[in-house]
Amino acid sequence: MTATFDPKANMVFCRKYQQDLPKMPNPPFPNAKGEEIQNTVSKKAWDEWLELQTMLINENHLSMIDPEAKKFINEQREKFLDNEDYERPAGFTPESNSK
Repeated sequence: MTATFDPKANMVFCRKYQQDLPKMPNPPFPNAKGEEIQNTVSKKAWDEWLELQTMLINENHLSMIDPEAKKFINEQREKFLDNEDYERPAGFTPESNSK
């Protein structure tokens, strides 16, 4: 039996962009939440989130060992990925709006 290449196998219906886009090669976390994100968020949206997350951590001087800081970042991640109103660093312009 010959394996067939399925182009859809590396795609995911992205909850942020509401379209089929390339998926992340691996879950971002080693748990059920990571698998859920891998199956519902495109690599493009995740990469954009990581950039925003870094700015939020730096601008707000967050320590990721602080449970409140973790809670804040997790809340902002969900809002960002669900296209809800999320915290933006001063002067932040999303990549998709800056062109």
